Amino acid sequence: MELIINTFGTSLSRNNEGFVINSKDGSHRIPAEAVSSIQISKGAQITSDAVMLAVEREIEVLFMDNSGSPVGRIWSPKYGSVSTIRKGQLNFSFSKDAVAWIKEVIMKKIENQQALLLMMRTDAVSEAAVAKATNRLEDYRKKVESLNGELVNDIAPKLRGWEGISSKIYFETMNLFIPEEFRFENRSQHPAQDVVNALLNYGYGLLYGKIEGALIKAGIDPYIGIMHRDDYNRPVLVYDVIELYRIWVDYVVYSLVLQGSVTDDYYTKKDDGSCWLEALGRRVLIQSVNDYLEDEITVKGVTRSRGTHIFLYAQSLAQIFKKFDKPNC
Repeated sequence: MELIINTFGTSLSRNNEGFVINSKDGSHRIPAEAVSSIQISKGAQITSDAVMLAVEREIEVLFMDNSGSPVGRIWSPKYGSVSTIRKGQLNFSFSKDAVAWIKEVIMKKIENQQALLLMMRTDAVSEAAVAKATNRLEDYRKKVESLNGELVNDIAPKLRGWEGISSKIYFETMNLFIPEEFRFENRSQHPAQDVVNALLNYGYGLLYGKIEGALIKAGIDPYIGIMHRDDYNRPVLVYDVIELYRIWVDYVVYSLVLQGSVTDDYYTKKDDGSCWLEALGRRVLIQSVNDYLEDEITVKGVTRSRGTHIFLYAQSLAQIFKKFDKPNC
C-alpha cells in the first residue's frame, strides 16, 4: 500500500509499529507492514518518529511538489549497497552498449506511441489520421535504429531531435480524439498551460518517483544518466528510463479526459496562464495511476503488476551494469 498524504493540514505520525494519519476527519492507523511507500505533499506533515519507522522498515518516503514531482526522498541505507553496480554503471555509460541501450529505449517509446494511437481509431477520418501519424513515427523509429556511434554523445543530438519530433506528431494526433475544449497546441511544462498537460505533468511526476525508487533499491545510482547527463544534481537516469513507461500515464490521462471525468473542480487557471491541479484532480489522478500500475500484465513471459515490472526492469539493468565493473569491458 502507498500512503499518500496530500491534503493541507493532514499529518502522519507513529503509533508503536504502525502509522497514524491525522486529518480533520479523525485518525486512522495503518500497520507498517502494510505500507510500501509514503508520499508527502506541500502542506502536509510527517513526524520524525514516523520517518524513523519508515527507515527501519525500508519504506521510502517521498516529498512531492505541486506538480507531482519528487523534490526529496528518504530511504534506508540498505538500498543499493553493492558498489560494483555503480562502478559498472559509470563504465557502461561510456560504452558502445550504452548506444544500443538508449536507441532501444527511444524506439520502444515510439512503438508505444504508435500502439496507443492505433487504439484511438473510431472512424474513417480518424483512421486516416492515425495511419499517417504512425507511418511518420515509423520513419523516425527507423532513423533511430540506423544511428551509429561509439559513444552516446556521438548520436545524442540527432536522437533528441528525432525523439522530440516524434512526440510532437504523437500529441498532435492524440489531440484529435479529445473534446475540443481540452485540446492544446503544444506540450507545456513548468508550468502547464492547460489541464491535460497539467495531468500529464503530474502523472509523469508520480512515475519519476516510482522509477527513481526502483533504481535505488536495485543498487543503481539515478544521478548517472546515459543520454541525459547535463542536469546538475538531478536524477538524470530516471529521465532516460521513464521513456519506456510514459505511455502508461498517457493512457490514464487520456482515458480520464475521454470518459468525461475531468471537470472545472479538477484544476485552476492562474492569471499568468498557468494551470494547476486542485486537490480533487490530484486525488483522482493519483488513484487512477496507482490502480493502473497495480494491474497485472505479462512481459517476457512473466505476469506481474506494472509497478513490479518497473522494479524487475531496474534489477535487470543492475545486472547489466555489474558486468561493466572493470573498465574497457
